[in-house]
Amino acid sequence: MSLLRLNDVTVRFEGRTVLREAFLKLDAKDRVGLIGRNGSGKTTLLKLALDQVQPDEGAVAVEQGVRIGYFSQFSELNGHKTIAEELEALFDDIHAVEAELATIEAEIPVVAMDPDGNLDGLLERQSELFAEMERQGGWDYQRKIDTALSTLGFADAHRDLPIDDLSGGWRNRAALAKIVLGEPDVLLLDEPTNFLDVAGVEWLEAWFRDFRGAAIVVSHDRSFLDAIATRIVEVENFHLHEYPGNFAEYIVQKQFRLKTLEAQYVHENELLAFEAEGISDRREAAKAAKASGQGLSKELSKIKKSRTPRPVDQIITDIYGGLHVKDVLCRVDALAKSYGDRVLFDDLSFEVRRGSRIVVTGANGSGKSTLLRVLEGSEKQDHGTVAWAGGAKVVSYNRMLDELDLQDTVTHAVNGLPDSLAITATRKSVARFLAMFQFSEADLKSRIGTLSGGQKARVAMAQCLLSGASVLLLDEPTNHLDLVSTQVMERALVHFPGAVVVVSHDRFFSDKIANRRLTFGVEGSEPGEVEVSAA
Repeated sequence: MSLLRLNDVTVRFEGRTVLREAFLKLDAKDRVGLIGRNGSGKTTLLKLALDQVQPDEGAVAVEQGVRIGYFSQFSELNGHKTIAEELEALFDDIHAVEAELATIEAEIPVVAMDPDGNLDGLLERQSELFAEMERQGGWDYQRKIDTALSTLGFADAHRDLPIDDLSGGWRNRAALAKIVLGEPDVLLLDEPTNFLDVAGVEWLEAWFRDFRGAAIVVSHDRSFLDAIATRIVEVENFHLHEYPGNFAEYIVQKQFRLKTLEAQYVHENELLAFEAEGISDRREAAKAAKASGQGLSKELSKIKKSRTPRPVDQIITDIYGGLHVKDVLCRVDALAKSYGDRVLFDDLSFEVRRGSRIVVTGANGSGKSTLLRVLEGSEKQDHGTVAWAGGAKVVSYNRMLDELDLQDTVTHAVNGLPDSLAITATRKSVARFLAMFQFSEADLKSRIGTLSGGQKARVAMAQCLLSGASVLLLDEPTNHLDLVSTQVMERALVHFPGAVVVVSHDRFFSDKIANRRLTFGVEGSEPGEVEVSAA
């Protein structure tokens, strides 16, 4: 019996079609990875399942008695409670059993001394309660709570604060912890990995291995989808297209499908080919590295050198052809930063050079974003120096996103920056690049204030990539980009002649672009020590 069914569903908002003739069946243990471009209708599909949106045509059926857990960036929690209290409330039934067991334990000595006491009845009830604790996993629930909070990064200080006093990211983590520990029959997750570090994502993947229910997961995290999905459903042109298997299998299957479609999909087909190559590269390089004892990055570089350029690459290299960058762009020497007694980094030294692709990794709160702000100059270090080469232009994607002029048009925002490559490159190359980035003619004329969050992220990323800067600073750039936009960004970063310093928990993205890593919080290291290594 299906837990959830969409049958011939059509949804319109203010006369605009969002979904048309959509069919979906969710059975027990299904893990559906729901993908699609920003604004394509993914969240609408989740809201149909939650009965928050009604179909204009067709029907949505949820099996009677099915418990649905829903996570989004706006999941609600009791702001006056601590996260520990919120999670404890999930186990109220177990608390009731514990309370009755405590009462029985106190009564047994008294009843045992009373010749008329019903000791057998008490012991029988105690045995029933022990069985109930076993059935509900009641002996282990405190460990589950502690494991979830520890892996999601909740220090004691976070656990004891009212949820209203936590940042937005920590509130999202709290909501995710509550939902997964509630063990619903159907789990609906909308971008669950956006605010998790690598350890948190890996914990969620491991949790899925033991989860016995079904799930629909909206995500652009390809490694996560590869690990948990049993089926990929793509929302495309108002319809749902299903692909059996995980993300790697989707890539192969969609390439075959695109061969039958019109030429408008040629660039997407090329991007999918890159994705398939990346998956194949890592598998082949891992085998070769194991056999030869060489590092994975060295084997990957051998494979990539043999690649023939594709038309997508040509578009990007045409744009960057006139951008000239110095060899050494920045020297960081003995850099240190602390907040009170907490040392984020100390005695950190490295160079940013032409062609550097420095990926910064580590647990949430370890100092990664702070380092980017120090490099940018918006935050002051305690000690050490950040020496930029003369004429080196540095741009921050996150600052561009925060400072978008909502009254500006997309085309002016993207093309109107000083030193923009949109001025020096050919109009045709820039137009083709923006088309790859999914900007239609209508989009380019739109006011930024009318766009969705994902569309605004694409505007800021296009600004960065076309800015004419020598160095790009990117803090979690894949969080709000859909898969196609992420793939275009990756191809641009591969060919960008300058340097990139990026904070990211997206393992697939990091493995594609990194040639150097800064790792915060390496096990066994001293406080503030950051490991600098080749990728």
